Amino acid sequence: MSVSTVIFIVVFIAAVTLFFSSCFNRFRLVALGKPDNRFREIGRRIWNMLYYPFSQRCTISRSYRFGINHALLFWSFMILLIANTEFLLHGLAPDVIAFSKLPEGAYRALAMIFDIVSILVLVSIVAAVVRRFFFPPKFIEAKSRDAFIILGLIATLMVAFFFTHGAEIARGEDTAVASAASYMPISNFIGTSILGGLSAGGAEALGQVFWWIHAIALLGFLNYLPYSKHMHILTSIPNCFFRSIEKVTTQPREEFVKGNVYGAGRVDQLTWKDLFDSYSCTECGRCSDNCPAATTGKPLQPRLVIHDIKLNLLKNGPLLAQKGEPVQPLIGEQHGGSVSEEVLWGCTTCGACMEVCPVFIEHVPKIVKMRRHLVEMKSKFPHELHNFFENIEGRSNPWGIAPEKRASWIQEAGAKLFEPGKTEYLFYVGCAGSFDSRSKQVTLATTKILNAAGVSWGVLGKDELCCGDSLRRLGNEFVFEDMAKKNVKLFQDKGIKKIITQCPHCFSTFKNDYPQYGAEIEVVHHTEFINSMIEQGKLKLNSHSALGKIVFHDSCYLGRYNSIYEEPRRAVAAATGEAPAEMEKNKQRAFCCGGGGGRMWLEETVGERIYVARTEQALKQEPGTICTCCPYCMTMFEDGLKDKKAEDKVKVMDLSEIVASALKQG
Repeated sequence: MSVSTVIFIVVFIAAVTLFFSSCFNRFRLVALGKPDNRFREIGRRIWNMLYYPFSQRCTISRSYRFGINHALLFWSFMILLIANTEFLLHGLAPDVIAFSKLPEGAYRALAMIFDIVSILVLVSIVAAVVRRFFFPPKFIEAKSRDAFIILGLIATLMVAFFFTHGAEIARGEDTAVASAASYMPISNFIGTSILGGLSAGGAEALGQVFWWIHAIALLGFLNYLPYSKHMHILTSIPNCFFRSIEKVTTQPREEFVKGNVYGAGRVDQLTWKDLFDSYSCTECGRCSDNCPAATTGKPLQPRLVIHDIKLNLLKNGPLLAQKGEPVQPLIGEQHGGSVSEEVLWGCTTCGACMEVCPVFIEHVPKIVKMRRHLVEMKSKFPHELHNFFENIEGRSNPWGIAPEKRASWIQEAGAKLFEPGKTEYLFYVGCAGSFDSRSKQVTLATTKILNAAGVSWGVLGKDELCCGDSLRRLGNEFVFEDMAKKNVKLFQDKGIKKIITQCPHCFSTFKNDYPQYGAEIEVVHHTEFINSMIEQGKLKLNSHSALGKIVFHDSCYLGRYNSIYEEPRRAVAAATGEAPAEMEKNKQRAFCCGGGGGRMWLEETVGERIYVARTEQALKQEPGTICTCCPYCMTMFEDGLKDKKAEDKVKVMDLSEIVASALKQG
């Protein structure tokens, strides 16, 4: 065994020991988090772990600039993982392990693949550097030292690879590499053109130098990973395994027991998956780039929320592991390990961040957990919410209107109360549809459609309660739980099994949140129901419209949360004879109106108003009508049109109003 081999064995053992020690010290902190069962449906999880990272679907299917470059770098990295594994094993046992011991054809094929892939990696590195200098993404630190260290180490590996093989070719001896030189275009060029004038001894010495450069760069890269943002190289693939099997549409329930701590006010009050998410963030900035708050100048950036959780864990984790107290609050006044209250209250819970995350980080539940801690444990929330919480708790609607007036529209619509055992569908009107003068028109249009379709339906009238959606998203879990239990009991007592809603927030809450409280109900949004009535021939339509060009807006809680995209579009097309126009940001990539997550009840004082930004996107299509399927969206668009002084030129209409206007008489 040569001296060089002995030295490498010592260096290798030290480097690998340090690497595993670093990983252990980092990953043991994840165990501080609360339990979260992420091991159900193992087969499906294995598929997720293989399909999403290795297909690079999220990278190349979103039209991201330089997305193909990242995919190329990833796939090349996977191929070169084989080459680098052989490099290390060959260094440990040079006489036993080597690709050159393979059949000649196999060895030459591998030599050619590794040579070509290595130059592709170098090209990708150059493109990445160009991107960071000349096309910097908006929401990441493009010229970070961390990024350039990683890019530099990868480039060093590629250059060392070429010069190690080029030097062996330049020696002019009958070696395996020399025999495969014609299959290694880059290495062969270096060996014959750049190093061709060296003596055999000089080439051999140079080859040894570059071999050691390659070894040190590779082991250095390995040990730098746990301390860099590129830790995601170790965690992103497992994070795809641990992703939520179901679409993330709700919040975890917490039992209210005296003495319990609610929400997340410390990093160890998040789940272990929340903490693992923080290690898995690639810091690509796509979440922030698609966040309506971030893009309109608010301090919220989903990427930084996840980053701050990681920094907080790294700072407080070792202390918490020793049963000590944290030295930095999770919820504080600045970034760098603390998430500010202003950031938390800026979220609309639209889910755009989760929709585009390539490694399936769940941003919204973390934000709501921290809101919950502020509300339930600290009684700290924006002053505008004082009246809102009191009104919901006392009179079961946001405005504090007497519950008896919830049924004031019934006589005008000729509606009947739900009769247990006789009525098939409960039409759950919701707070906006019952009290808001504009949304009442949507309610009347919906009842007109239900009657025209011959549906057996009824309402609860003054007995109807708020669904509690905004309460839960704002963190007021105690009042939400009380309201959910009352509603579930009401539904059970009246034998209600099928519910039609016209508000996506009511729909999503009944469908996704209420099963946590024992609800067994079939919930359908009025867009789905109306479309099904049209397709079944139960609604006769004129199929023409005087509403002008109709542009369609996707409600976040109807679209991203519940994947209802095509039904309302088909209904509009059936009612008007023409498919609605699309905004630039639509369907899964739709831009929020700004009213979700309880933001409907909060003032927007920083940056551009989200509803104005979305209204501007709609006006670019020069519509005559903006079609919505949500009372929040309707309010936001009408306010946006007033701000843009376009309320006399453009109407805002709910889908039910468009369909009702097209019903044939008689």
